[in-house]
Amino acid sequence: MSDSVPKVIAWETTIACPLACIHCRAEARHQPDPLQLTTDEGKNLLKQIAELNPHAIVILTGGEPLTRPDIFELASSGTALGLYMVASPDDGRLLTPETVQRLKDAGIQRISFSLHYPDPAENDYFARTEGAFDAAMRGLANLKAGGLPFQINTTVTRRNADRLPQMYDLVRRVEALTWDLFFLIPTGRARMMESDEMPPEQYERVLNWLYDLQSSSPIPVKQTCAPHFRRIERQRAKATASEGQSEPSGHRLGSNLPIERGRRHGATSRGCMTGDGFIFISHTGDVCGCGYLPIAVGNLREKSFREIYYGSKVFNDLRDVTLLRGKCGACEYRAVCGGCRARAYAADGDYLAEEPYCVYEPLSAEKAGTP
Repeated sequence: MSDSVPKVIAWETTIACPLACIHCRAEARHQPDPLQLTTDEGKNLLKQIAELNPHAIVILTGGEPLTRPDIFELASSGTALGLYMVASPDDGRLLTPETVQRLKDAGIQRISFSLHYPDPAENDYFARTEGAFDAAMRGLANLKAGGLPFQINTTVTRRNADRLPQMYDLVRRVEALTWDLFFLIPTGRARMMESDEMPPEQYERVLNWLYDLQSSSPIPVKQTCAPHFRRIERQRAKATASEGQSEPSGHRLGSNLPIERGRRHGATSRGCMTGDGFIFISHTGDVCGCGYLPIAVGNLREKSFREIYYGSKVFNDLRDVTLLRGKCGACEYRAVCGGCRARAYAADGDYLAEEPYCVYEPLSAEKAGTP
């Protein structure tokens, strides 16, 4: 049996959401799916997760998890099991002072809130909902007043890449604890946004900008779905060392950061954790490596979480970097990066294919070693 354990589990508690974001992975709609996991099934899922890792992080996401009437009961159940419970709402209109208090009472440790542009018009267009930006500002203010920590998640596209410095200023202004940049993957509604994907060269520039920002930012700045950032970290560190300079004492991934960040991105974690520490569970109980890799390897109504996590061929393939193909298979950084498996799958239907948005040309397989 693999020695991998589930560290972060994103549970899509519902497909329902009042918003209609143009990039929505879930292709959320206004009404819930009658086939979504029931309260009892959800509690049983949390129990099974705790049996494999009693300290796992569980993200209650959606859709919009706050549209689910039993969400506080589910959060309380996970808290009682010792799990680190997080909620990922998207609609600021639902983050009233009363709701914030109920989330705290249920043991929610952190809120992960999506915001993609630094001004109302562009953000409302992205959310396809008039007033979404202003509602987000009110909701975040309620979180701050209620003492519930939150991070901001921003989806990075060709359209907003040049606005990232302004987004960072906004993140600091609302006093978020962390900023997480999600790099667009063409799944769900985002399939219609393929023209908004940054070309590989722009990805490289943005990731290098992110590296520089981390050296001076007083808050952690992270990235999701850009595993080649691990390669850039090592390349930049080597370049600095060769020039005889010391590394800036900034917020680097894997450095001595607050526990909230380290729990998700430890120094030993690979850039792409799909199926190897990170797991996505759909609203109907399908288990996938992540929400952007639409390969269901089992359903919780048919098998236990343990059976699926350890018995899936797909997951076991994803945990073995020697199986990677193309440039990723020959790359000397494959053990720390791994390439985005979801992006590879979206590009050509092969979850072990090379990462299509990486400009790096690796050494030959014979020369590849540990960076």
